[in-house]
Amino acid sequence: MSPMLPQTVDAAACWRMLRARDARFDGRFFVGVTSTGIYCRPVCTARTPRRENCRFFPTAAGAEHQGFRPCLRCRPELAPGHASVDAPARLAQAAAAAIEEGALEDGGLPGLARRLGVTDRHLRRVFDAQFGVSPIDWAQTHRLLLAKRLLTDTTLAVTEVALASGFASLRRFNDAFATRYRLAPTDLRKQARGAGAAQADPAAGLVFRLAYRPPLDWGALTGFLALRTIDGVETVETAPAAPRRRGSRPEPVYRRIVRVPAPRGAERLGWIEVARPAGRGAAGHLLEVRVDAALLGAIPAVLARVRRVFDLACRPDEVADVLGDLARGHEGVRLPGAFDGFEIVVRAILGQQITVKHARTLAGRFAAAFGEPVATPWPTLRHAFPSAASIAGRDPAEIGLLGITRQRSRTIVELARALADGGLRLEPDGDAAATIARLVAVPGIGDWTAQYLAMRALGWPDAFPASDVGVMRALGVKTPREALAAAEAWRPWRGYAVIHLWRTLAPVTNETTIP
Repeated sequence: MSPMLPQTVDAAACWRMLRARDARFDGRFFVGVTSTGIYCRPVCTARTPRRENCRFFPTAAGAEHQGFRPCLRCRPELAPGHASVDAPARLAQAAAAAIEEGALEDGGLPGLARRLGVTDRHLRRVFDAQFGVSPIDWAQTHRLLLAKRLLTDTTLAVTEVALASGFASLRRFNDAFATRYRLAPTDLRKQARGAGAAQADPAAGLVFRLAYRPPLDWGALTGFLALRTIDGVETVETAPAAPRRRGSRPEPVYRRIVRVPAPRGAERLGWIEVARPAGRGAAGHLLEVRVDAALLGAIPAVLARVRRVFDLACRPDEVADVLGDLARGHEGVRLPGAFDGFEIVVRAILGQQITVKHARTLAGRFAAAFGEPVATPWPTLRHAFPSAASIAGRDPAEIGLLGITRQRSRTIVELARALADGGLRLEPDGDAAATIARLVAVPGIGDWTAQYLAMRALGWPDAFPASDVGVMRALGVKTPREALAAAEAWRPWRGYAVIHLWRTLAPVTNETTIP
């Protein structure tokens, strides 16, 4: 279900979306500017008009009926849901995210275009218009920057660096490096060592640092994940206090086993560790990610998923401005994502109408029964969560032996098949409204589960499971309709509002029914 009503729009919510310029809201409404007589999409690159000059419409036809003419810059006819091609800004951003995960390694540009539902010619055109470079150039820059980091910060052989960065051969890597940076990879490594750069041992894991916009409530974020960890797959533990300053308290560290795609249809299994680095200063708004050397061929995908899970692209000031009192004093709360769409599907189905503790027990049994063993430095991490493909061909009765009801077992297998054959994609670049509609068509998936998956798997910031018991309790209402009405002022960040509402029910225990 689209977050915008079909015939009317909330002007206040539309104004907030317009100011955010978030491409995920493209096509949800149009803005007519009375001072120019032009109507635009919310992602138009023109200067934001004054609030009093804006009129908001649910459709382009509505804007034209009131005498506004279409903008020649953002071209309203190309907005999602209003043309046979996707919106350029949204399409280009989805392509960039996929490229950074290594999407061009299998199938090249034609394969990526098919995945996004457009022609490769159209994809090249809109990508160049949005970023000023071709998708191939974008991918090359991403590969080289990763290679530069590995050369500087690790002792990996140059050949290993080339392959880990996505280059098909050492010759191509050397040529690209010389063309872009005007020096050989070995020369860069020598310069880095001369400058005293640390050289990490790959056997202990490769270390990367990812930036975020402050504030980030690390305790709340890891606390949310800790309550929902799957036994044997992931854990949140408290690390010993680092000697960075007097009075430092131990901080939580997130560890898990991951399954990520690698080039040429392969998969990689390994472990990761995510923590806040010691000695954080004024410029230290970073997370430190330690990655198993077994994941070397899939580093871009690993880092992209870490950013997704910890919501590192969030602009907390924009969210807090809209949520107002609900977020006051807790502006660093984030919308936790998911490493894997199938994993969060299973977790959501198992969490329907039961406690978190019971759902965790069932999820742990499921992972232990069907997941692959993985060696890690920690005895608490033992196996990867099973893939959709490994479950798609199973008899639901086999899953039922774990104590999972017949209907939920059938739903898990049906969704595993849909994900394995490509009929369903649970990725942030997907269309939220279309994916929610696809989910609720599956027996055993209602609006609550679909909205929860939109929050966690799609990263949809306006998802809102109105029928959630915790949400209604926190709002002091008795029906989903009342919850929707109460949350109207929080658009387009209702997903973040849900996390805050659950937070207000603290102290939360494993006996809660909050998913």
